[in-house]
Amino acid sequence: MSEARTSNTAHDTLARKDKSGGMISGGGLVAKALKAEGVDTVFTLCGGHIIDIYDGCIDEGIRIVDVRHEQTAAHAADGYARQTGKLGCVVTTAGPGCTNAVTGVATAFRSESPILHIGGQSSLTQHKQGSLQDLPHVDIMTPITKFASGVFSTARVADMISMAARECFNGAYGPSYLEIPRDILDAEVPIESAVLPEPGHYRSSTKTIGDPADIEKLADILVEAERPAVLFGQQVMSSGSIEACAAFARALDIPVYANGGARGMMRLDDPHHFDRTRSDAFKNADVILIVGTPFDFRMGYGKRISKKATLVQIDQSYATVGKNRDISLGISGDPGAILTAVVQAASGRMDRGASQKRQAWMKELREIEAAKLEKLMPMFLSNSNPIHPYRLAYEINEFLNDDTIYIGDGGDIVTISAQAVRPRNPSQWMDPGALGSLGVGTGFAMAAKLAHPEKEVMCLYGDGSFGMTAFDMETAQRFGAPYLAVVGNNSAMNQIRYGQIAKYGVNRGGIGNKLGDVPFSRFGQMIGGYGEEVHEAGEIQPALQRAREAIAATGKCAVINVWIDPNEYAPGTKAQTMYK
Repeated sequence: MSEARTSNTAHDTLARKDKSGGMISGGGLVAKALKAEGVDTVFTLCGGHIIDIYDGCIDEGIRIVDVRHEQTAAHAADGYARQTGKLGCVVTTAGPGCTNAVTGVATAFRSESPILHIGGQSSLTQHKQGSLQDLPHVDIMTPITKFASGVFSTARVADMISMAARECFNGAYGPSYLEIPRDILDAEVPIESAVLPEPGHYRSSTKTIGDPADIEKLADILVEAERPAVLFGQQVMSSGSIEACAAFARALDIPVYANGGARGMMRLDDPHHFDRTRSDAFKNADVILIVGTPFDFRMGYGKRISKKATLVQIDQSYATVGKNRDISLGISGDPGAILTAVVQAASGRMDRGASQKRQAWMKELREIEAAKLEKLMPMFLSNSNPIHPYRLAYEINEFLNDDTIYIGDGGDIVTISAQAVRPRNPSQWMDPGALGSLGVGTGFAMAAKLAHPEKEVMCLYGDGSFGMTAFDMETAQRFGAPYLAVVGNNSAMNQIRYGQIAKYGVNRGGIGNKLGDVPFSRFGQMIGGYGEEVHEAGEIQPALQRAREAIAATGKCAVINVWIDPNEYAPGTKAQTMYK
């Protein structure tokens, strides 16, 4: 059936419903509310509690992507939100359907990603009777969402969805959960009696700048600074502030560092782009600006930042500003709106002498960057066998196109890849985030390709993370979203293995973390795609190119299984900084 035919059929079905007394079901109201929120894709795994939502989505033209495991569905909703800037949506059935999605929702919670999780529940008439898959879902989801509630009236279904969606964008973004009992979903009510909030009429602007007096204070601080530095985090991407924040750095001549989703916000040849000297900058800067990222373990809880520097923090969440570390100035609001206002306040106030000092500061950092890269190059170009993981990361970076979306899924392998992989443009880096979840890659990759079918998508997995969700590569293929999977295979959960060896010795270091030697290329072949094993460093680049060609020719996924040295680790793993 053609798309046009499908669309006409859906329209006819909706027309028939409207003609039959103007009634609409709870599932129909769910779909109408999702469409009003701009949701065009729902990630789900089917279940008897939620099928009326599917019926409504058909009527509203919302794409239904059905996966093999709810964890993948939740990760995909998260990835879709990150890539589109819109609300992501995952729909699960009751009981295990909900609990299987918990890791994905929790990942979105720690990564401040706006997703709506809609879960099924047994009928209200069976409340507390021990019905199939009955669990206290709202209680389970409350600690890992910004909003969690049941829906107890069919007429209120759309209203509750708008309420939950609004909370997803309240302050720092995050997930919401709604439980809708089956009889609420299946029941029909007159359309005129349903509460249907009108799109564009139930939200306030989120582009706030905080106290205008603080904008002036920050402008004063930055104009007078000689050695400023700025770190941009995930919120810069999720709030749609990339261009405004980049313009701010260029206007005030400030070196830029980025983590999480902000990676790639500055072109690699931009003189303000830096990525290997953050610790040096933070040690010697007189002003440090932290934008859209918390003082969590990735930042040493703020302890690694010099106490001599003037420290300014900008965050969408009031609760995050000044948490774990005293600051000189804090501003809550939208990163792009705040920094645009700062540029206006500072306009024309920097003299030539100040500009020359900034240039000298950036030249100093650039020289340190060059020295650090030179130190890494022997590992990047290593021909050792087994393959050095740094060589794999380097070859991946050389392989990337301007439009390649890169995803890292794993522990040590992702940390290593961050030393080499440089996305060419904004929104082209995704990783497990602050929760450190393994298994995000498959959902992220599928979502990225569905959101941007014109772009190439690559995911670098550790062999441990690949084994968690890889079967949904078939789902990606089924929905026309093929991507390239590269597995850095050392037959171990290596980040944890290192810590055990360091703490308990070699004889006890391999307990609970060693995996089998699996030729994962056969998985790519098994699902009808391409697969190749790589044992030599010189084979990496040709294998990646063959995979790219195979995907283009067949529209199927590819798996390149690269055997890497299990006795090489990332510096952060060796220092065990994630636990300090």
